[in-house]
Amino acid sequence: MLLFGVVMVAGLTYALITQQRHALVGSDGLKLFLFVVLGLYFIYFWSRTGQTLAMLTWHMTLVGPDARPVKKGRAAVRDLLCWLWFLPALAVVHYSGLKGGGAVSGALLAGVLAYAGLALLHPQRQFWHDAICQTRLLSTPPHPTQRRKKRPFFS
Repeated sequence: MLLFGVVMVAGLTYALITQQRHALVGSDGLKLFLFVVLGLYFIYFWSRTGQTLAMLTWHMTLVGPDARPVKKGRAAVRDLLCWLWFLPALAVVHYSGLKGGGAVSGALLAGVLAYAGLALLHPQRQFWHDAICQTRLLSTPPHPTQRRKKRPFFS
């Protein structure tokens, strides 16, 4: 949900720059632009603090082999390798000629489940993009000042 705002602002920016008047005109350029913008979003946050806005909410941190936030190059490679969740399934859809939302959704679901299942083959149960990039996701408890004070239900 947080990325929705990023995509909306990026889409508006693209439309203003290219003077796009119809959604289907220039859609390939828009897709490429959004791919770059989202990549920059992840690279920036992963290399700065190790957390995107959503990861901050979920108390997760991405770290490199030195247990510190990753460098920009490693974050860029990880961002590209994260597409392994979707690209094989999308390639199957494209080359098999599948049409319709149900077929595409089913192929994507099967692809995501297969990729997630591959983590069971890794000795540390890591996803393969993390294993290749030598990154790890850590659970980070909230800072003590961020914890809510318990209040009575009726006050």
